[in-house]
Amino acid sequence: MSTIVKGEDLTAREKRLLFWASFLSLAAAGIGFAFRIAKQGDYGKEFTLTYQEVGQIMGASFWPIAVTMIGFSLLVDRTGYKRPMYLAFLLQAGSGVLFYMADGYTALYYASVCAGLGHGIIEAVINPVCAAVYPKDKTPRLTILHAAWPAGLVGGTLLIMGADQVGVTDWRVHGTFILIPAAAYILMYRPCRLPVDERVQAGVPFKAMLQQVGFLSATLASMLLVYELGNVLGFRTEENWMRNSVIVGVVIGAGFGVYVKSLGRPLFFLMCLLMVPVATAELSTDSWIQKLVGPSVKDLGINASFAIVFSAGVMLVLRVFAGGIMKHISPPALLSISGVLSAIGLYWLSEAQVGQAVFIAFLIYAIGQTYYWPCILGFTAERYPEGGALTLNTVSAMGLLSLGVIGNPILGVEFDKEIHAAMSEKDAAFAEIATAPKAFLGTPHDSINPVVLVTTDEDQNGNGILDRGEHAGGMDTAAKAKLTAAWAYMDGLSESEDAELRNLYAVEDEKAGRKVLVYATRFPVILVIVFGAIFLYFRSRGGYKPVELVAQGDEDQGPA
Repeated sequence: MSTIVKGEDLTAREKRLLFWASFLSLAAAGIGFAFRIAKQGDYGKEFTLTYQEVGQIMGASFWPIAVTMIGFSLLVDRTGYKRPMYLAFLLQAGSGVLFYMADGYTALYYASVCAGLGHGIIEAVINPVCAAVYPKDKTPRLTILHAAWPAGLVGGTLLIMGADQVGVTDWRVHGTFILIPAAAYILMYRPCRLPVDERVQAGVPFKAMLQQVGFLSATLASMLLVYELGNVLGFRTEENWMRNSVIVGVVIGAGFGVYVKSLGRPLFFLMCLLMVPVATAELSTDSWIQKLVGPSVKDLGINASFAIVFSAGVMLVLRVFAGGIMKHISPPALLSISGVLSAIGLYWLSEAQVGQAVFIAFLIYAIGQTYYWPCILGFTAERYPEGGALTLNTVSAMGLLSLGVIGNPILGVEFDKEIHAAMSEKDAAFAEIATAPKAFLGTPHDSINPVVLVTTDEDQNGNGILDRGEHAGGMDTAAKAKLTAAWAYMDGLSESEDAELRNLYAVEDEKAGRKVLVYATRFPVILVIVFGAIFLYFRSRGGYKPVELVAQGDEDQGPA
């Protein structure tokens, strides 16, 4: 029988090695994310993808995190924490290889899925391990640990920008940069002893952990998972898929609730709901940051990739020095203040025209998004320690799952809608022939199909097949006829008319970024209101206080 290792059993050196190995594993995920942000325009252009498709590729790296994060939260008590990290390494390395070999939308999508699966395992391990190693210092330590995410964004973006400067401009090569930190962290983990989580140490039964989640949160998780997996695996119904996903989610959640005999903790359920606007305000905005702030920084002569470096750099510094701040303010209060700053920053960015204003607005936005994720993790770890790895990882998983299902695509949809509306007003004839009907969460909308702008001699992916033939291949007769008619319309334009139309499209594409910034402000506004109410709730009850677990004797860790 193996000896159970507790956080208190580790030496100071072992704690440091484990903490920084965990830090580097999350930084590797950040480097992969930085690549998808920096190069989504390149692979989107090469394969002539719509903004919604680009958003779906980005989102594909997030919903798998929820799957492995929740799944491994139920398993790690039996498997231990080290073996899952080896699997995480294989998945992250595999994502880099798949990006390098990608030949279209499908390959890009599944490369992102692999990245997400590996990221989810990492989060399932490092969050409870950090809480177990530093039980008296959870929120500050989790905040410092999650400084690894912006560190990966900064490091990954600078690596890509540096590679571009020395002539290594192929986005496929950039996609393999994740292998560098992945190889490093797996070597660091090998000698580490990993402790059991706080729940196991205290002897809290496995079923008591499940009861913290209960019917409410299980239903929300099931609805989102069913919706996205139906899209990915192809078992979705052609109509009313959102409604059907809700029904299936309620059935699964009800079954879970009956089994554990618990509705779940209401405030924990609210945290799970709030991860939708949190994820959209932080990570979705970051996903589209080059498109969003490109119009604002273009006239300053600044590479739009610098926006993510600057934002992540601010976040990195503030998270590393979070301990001093969090001694004087509770997580709900800090989250409400963060929402105020994010909303101001985003709205100001949509209006800012000159360099100083752009810089200040972006600084405010960057400060605002700094503490969202780690504060909610800290709040959950401090208020629901009986939930162990499950509650800690479920709340984070809900944010990442909602990001893939809602957050990233919804901003892409807003881009498509803004561009379609503008082109319909400025060039109705083009808009009519280029309109592509789309749907999001069961709601239809129109977009401009960028494939219409492909010329007869383009071969952007360099495979020797002209792009028009590739895009028309596999279409049904009606869709192919519509696209062929659209190309005939474009070919009928004079050279000056064609140039004017393409310039108009480029201008409206740029303007859409500012309009979507205004749209995005609604998400941090929601956070201001709700977290402000939570702060007042705790204040009325004598102030915010962490919950401390008391040992309950032997515990049932649950099924293997």
